Amino acid sequence: MSWDWQVFCKNTIDGEVIGSCFGSGGDITYLQWLLSAWGWTLSVSLLALLVALGVGSLMGILRTTPSRVLVAIGNTWTELFRNIPLLVQIFLWYHVLPSLFLSLREIPSFVLVVFALGFFTSARIAEQVKAGIESLPKGQRYAGLAMGLTLPQTYRYVLLPMAFRIVIPPLTSESMNIIKNSSVAFAVSISELTMFYLQAGEETSRNLEMILAITAAYFVSAFTINRLALVIENRTRVPGMIGGGK
Repeated sequence: MSWDWQVFCKNTIDGEVIGSCFGSGGDITYLQWLLSAWGWTLSVSLLALLVALGVGSLMGILRTTPSRVLVAIGNTWTELFRNIPLLVQIFLWYHVLPSLFLSLREIPSFVLVVFALGFFTSARIAEQVKAGIESLPKGQRYAGLAMGLTLPQTYRYVLLPMAFRIVIPPLTSESMNIIKNSSVAFAVSISELTMFYLQAGEETSRNLEMILAITAAYFVSAFTINRLALVIENRTRVPGMIGGGK
């Protein structure tokens, strides 16, 4: 078996090798295409993560409130998005919802994928936020209320700062998973890494080089998030809490 890593320096139009591996004008190389696909993957993942953190945190909070109505809303959301496969949810957003709500037809597929992936991940984050809040001693909630804080203020100033420190490790895993799960975006023609592999591998017949390249891109992305989250975890660790330092 012979390797041809020079394929990444070839022009995507005529297959000519470009010495710098970067084309100019309308010409691009497979390396430029790879970097563009990597950028799409990171964009989808980052925006979906922001959606997931916001919505998931809210649903996790609702599930720990004294209100049965709010708990029911949080539970319904979590069970709905947790029990439907991600690929099915993306197809629902892309094919079904635009036929029911015509205004969604004007929204780019990129945005629909961001919401589909974000809502899917939000159900998992809701579980983790709920677990983080419930792991705190109940006396902290009572103490906040006894000091005259309202329930929302108790969550904001007492419970959530501690709970989010506790759930940083599982949130790190979800952040890494969202990058890997973004690969399903190829199903609705988003030019991310998996789509690049399928198209570039077919054009060049160099499938091994292409799959190894996107594997490296996924690994670097997930590993970088893991290292950044570890730094955040170490700096926000609370002595005496779960996983806390001395």
